[in-house]
Amino acid sequence: MQEQKTDNANLITRSSMAGPAAMETPLMKQYNAIKAKYPGALLLFRVGDFYETFGEDAIRAAKVLDITLTKRGNGSASEIELAGFPHHALDTYLPKLVRAGNRVAICDQLEDPRSVKGIVKRGVTELVTPGVSYNDNVLERKRNNFLAALFSGKNAQGVAFLDISTGEFYAAQGPENYINKLIQSFGPAEIIYNKSQREKV
Repeated sequence: MQEQKTDNANLITRSSMAGPAAMETPLMKQYNAIKAKYPGALLLFRVGDFYETFGEDAIRAAKVLDITLTKRGNGSASEIELAGFPHHALDTYLPKLVRAGNRVAICDQLEDPRSVKGIVKRGVTELVTPGVSYNDNVLERKRNNFLAALFSGKNAQGVAFLDISTGEFYAAQGPENYINKLIQSFGPAEIIYNKSQREKV
């Protein structure tokens, strides 16, 4: 049995003559290459009329969205979890993923599948995070959606708050307990900080 190379059929197949390295289909190679560029994000991967998620992303998406989690690969070494939803339902499902605290990378088809032989070119067209979104369906209209940036120095901390949907910007500096009170008061949807300061956050 030869490895299937079409986008709209089985996403993972295996050749009876091939070893583990050959079990990855061209579509999954493309998915893995794009996923590697966005390791911390949940990747919505457009396949035909659906956005698909795989592996750990599929497990998270199925739980948050209450959609069916399946597996592809028929018990082979290439078996992987899969969960997806119709592309036209993106405005319904994306807000739920983001409000659950996920960074979401939306990977779309960049060319018409009908005019392409083989794998359709794909790329991430939008990266949506809890603190950075222009999407009206993601934002809560009755409250600010602040992104906070935190800096920790030897004697004081600094923090800045930005709501890109309204343009509001605030900054402050002071002792740790003061900064913590500001963070609690503003309730940012997302906090960014230097990795070297992770233990102080």
